[in-house]
Amino acid sequence: MRGGTVPPHFVGWGSVSFTSPRASRKGALAGDERRCYVLRVNDLFQDKAQEWDELPVPAQISAGVGATLLRKLPLRSSMQVMDFGAGTGLICAHVAPNVDKIYAVDISESMLERLAAKPELQGKVEPVCRNILDEPLGQDVDLIMSAMAMHHVEDTDQLFEAFAAHLSSGGLLAVADLDEEDGSFHPPGVEGVFHHGFDRASLQAKLEAHGFDDVEFSTAAEVSRDGKSFPIFLVTATKR
Repeated sequence: MRGGTVPPHFVGWGSVSFTSPRASRKGALAGDERRCYVLRVNDLFQDKAQEWDELPVPAQISAGVGATLLRKLPLRSSMQVMDFGAGTGLICAHVAPNVDKIYAVDISESMLERLAAKPELQGKVEPVCRNILDEPLGQDVDLIMSAMAMHHVEDTDQLFEAFAAHLSSGGLLAVADLDEEDGSFHPPGVEGVFHHGFDRASLQAKLEAHGFDDVEFSTAAEVSRDGKSFPIFLVTATKR
């Protein structure tokens, strides 16, 4: 896997940025009108979507995470999958040939538009522009996967509750993100970054507290920047 340095404008991987949905509700709007308004104003990746797939770090991370997913997970052709923080579909592209359907969930309309334009994903991947913490998907899936989106979610307990609610017993979870770091992975002042990576032991305890067993960590990629190394883990688990 090729190395890569983070471009000056690189702000992270996932295109989700969630504070508590209870605090973000707009009282003057209702239903779909309110949801679309909130999604538009929170599209932090609107100016980056067109060039996203050409940036070296997303390409490096997606290659490593995609390969590790395929190695670690028992994918089946009947599987229904959610990709949380799907972005332009870089991870979807690795998994889609091996499953029945992927719901590509993101709150960035611009990133999902880029995903929807990819012919290799059409017919297998359905873009869903939605905050699932506020508005669930409405059906169970067999696998939830996510790459570099979790550090953009303020309340990870609420996130794991939402993941568990979308999985049947025995369903699989696969989440990739940064190992705990000193805050230098992202440039100073970047909007929507709530965590400087995650401690593996603490994350395992939190997953188990939310009903997940068989928690296993792998190092899926390693990003180099300014003489520092930033490991990217993939944690897999099964809903009990």
